[in-house]
Amino acid sequence: MKLPSCAAALVAAALLASFTGASGMSAARADAGALPNVNMEATVKAAQIDPRRPDDTLTPGAKASVLLVEQALRDRSLLDAKWVDGYFGTTTVAAFAKFQQSLGFTGLDANGLPGKTSLTKLGAGRFGVTDLIGPGARVSADGFVIDTRTRDMLAEAKRLLGRGLVLLQGSYNPGGDPTSAGTHDGGGVVDISVEGMNPATRTAVVRVLRRVGFAAWTRSPDQGDWPWHIHAAAISDTDLSSQAQHQIGDYYLGLNGLSGRGPDDGPKVTIRTWEEYRRG
Repeated sequence: MKLPSCAAALVAAALLASFTGASGMSAARADAGALPNVNMEATVKAAQIDPRRPDDTLTPGAKASVLLVEQALRDRSLLDAKWVDGYFGTTTVAAFAKFQQSLGFTGLDANGLPGKTSLTKLGAGRFGVTDLIGPGARVSADGFVIDTRTRDMLAEAKRLLGRGLVLLQGSYNPGGDPTSAGTHDGGGVVDISVEGMNPATRTAVVRVLRRVGFAAWTRSPDQGDWPWHIHAAAISDTDLSSQAQHQIGDYYLGLNGLSGRGPDDGPKVTIRTWEEYRRG
């Protein structure tokens, strides 16, 4: 049936409006999806390693994400433009901590490591956040407090070893052990008993802990005022104390995690985070 000319014009106008609206909505969706993304895993890794480097070498795979974070901090007048370089050094860590404090965060929530909430808020309207990580809730293990990410890492290490591991010290223990120099003040850090272990077994345990994402070492009385034990810090736990962050950065740089910054004395393994381990 042929429509009268006026009716045909109305139908055409309606169709055009419908098409334009749909196109506009599609364009809006495309614009919304066009925001760049910050890879949280890579950014957190850089925030641990870069401050400990003797030079300005960039953490592989992190530059683009770190630049986006630094640009956002610069635009909030928290970071001078000269530090927008893709290098998450001490100045960027301090700037990120100031941003976290501006959100009302304190303590471990303002430790300068990008957390899920703070990173997402910083990126609002500027960038999305992918590869999210977090420590999870605090739980009890062997009478100590750890977070669920650390608990899961220890469980996998036990499975691979085919034996149990007994904790001597947990996490979130500020001032609890002065010999620890603050490494246990935050999350992700534990000390493990070596009772009944011979040197080969101690090395095997450290190797497996490293394999699942810990920076781990056997500690002896010759190194400090402590008994024999295994010290393990979960790489990229966003609740890490600043001292533990430094230990992990040193681990990546081939050092032993002690204040003297000597060479790593543990078994050589490919360094991976827990998330990288789980991906195979």
